[in-house]
Amino acid sequence: MTLLITIIVLALIFDYINGFHDAANAIATVVATKVLTPFQAVVWAAFFNFLAYWVFGFGVADTVAKTAHTIDINLIVILAGVIAAICWNLLTWWLGIPSSSSHTLIGGFAGAAVAHAIYICTVFQIILLLKMVLPLLDIGIIL
Repeated sequence: MTLLITIIVLALIFDYINGFHDAANAIATVVATKVLTPFQAVVWAAFFNFLAYWVFGFGVADTVAKTAHTIDINLIVILAGVIAAICWNLLTWWLGIPSSSSHTLIGGFAGAAVAHAIYICTVFQIILLLKMVLPLLDIGIIL
């Protein structure tokens, strides 16, 4: 239960970071070119972010949920993905590199899932190797 609460808190932190990270990417151009004032740009971005929910719904989230194979995904993998996304978002923000927080989150989850799968495969390979080698060693010791 503690791990789940930690993930929820980190997801809220990611959401907060996403706000100032992506808002800067979306608003910087229109403010720098003096098309809109900073206040107008923030209102404009907030309005269209709100409108996007009603027009587009959860298309991306639905696609990810339908295509992800969740058999071996556990809370540790989700925790690692969120932490990776937070770190990458903060790094790109600090260095002034424009990047997408949504793509960062998907990349964090994908990387964590791949690392988890490699770990599971490696553990199973070691167990299989031991199951094959140890009986041979027993035969060698007996002879």
